[in-house]
Amino acid sequence: MYYQIDETAARRAKEMTSFSDYQEGSATAGYCAAVDKAAALVAKKKEQVSPFYHDKLDSLLDRYARRLADNINARNRNTASCPSVMICGPANFPTRKKAKQNAREETLWREYSEIEDILSKIKAIGTGAIDLADPHARELLTDRIQRIQKELDDAKAMNAWHRKYKTLVGFPGLSEEEAARLDNELADLEKRCPWHNKPFPDYELASLRGKLKRTQERLAELDKLQAQGSPEESHDGFTIVRNAELNRLQIIFDGIPDETIRAALKANAFRWSPKNKAWQRQLTPAAETAAKKVLGL
Repeated sequence: MYYQIDETAARRAKEMTSFSDYQEGSATAGYCAAVDKAAALVAKKKEQVSPFYHDKLDSLLDRYARRLADNINARNRNTASCPSVMICGPANFPTRKKAKQNAREETLWREYSEIEDILSKIKAIGTGAIDLADPHARELLTDRIQRIQKELDDAKAMNAWHRKYKTLVGFPGLSEEEAARLDNELADLEKRCPWHNKPFPDYELASLRGKLKRTQERLAELDKLQAQGSPEESHDGFTIVRNAELNRLQIIFDGIPDETIRAALKANAFRWSPKNKAWQRQLTPAAETAAKKVLGL
């Protein structure tokens, strides 16, 4: 999980910027603490998402640990390349060398920001559209549909209760204190926005219905893919595979296709997969049409 931190460079960087002694191992300790925090984030995320994403999370964690170590070492080497004016004094100070060091420092800090963005990518895993290649896709989609439907039903029920009683007090599942708090918030909001006269305005209900429809369509798309299965079509010189498990339309040639075919494949969004030994793209009706066009079927 950890990568090597150059303690010699860290010590030298400290000497170039401060009169205080360097605490041995402090650079490594700081790095390990950052990686441990990222590892805890990944462990928590794994509890929330499908196992389908676990390898990707591990890959992101490793990338974070490796790039962070490289960045820390590069920043320490850069800092050690030229002393601060406080250390060496203003006489004959190497201003050009210092300017070059400062420019490099800015670049390294921008790179550090990119490394920190990896943590945001870790947090975002599993929050977007469900990958149909996930073996648990049906379970995840069904669960999401049920949760959105319940949220929509609860919102409509709360609106109906408020329309009838002009309050949320007594609404099933809400404590009297919570209901009173929501009543006060709604009253304050209605003063500023007269059209906001119910707990869930029409635009929020429309948003929930939109989410529900998109998720249902995603499930229907999965049904269609699984209905296709993974049939193979053998032709002279190549085989077409509809790989539902990977959600890929694959073209496997008996040999290396000529440059014209390769160019046509690339122009139609097919990419070579060394792992699968196939030209492939996402399994969609458009992919089927593109493959027939390229292959002259």
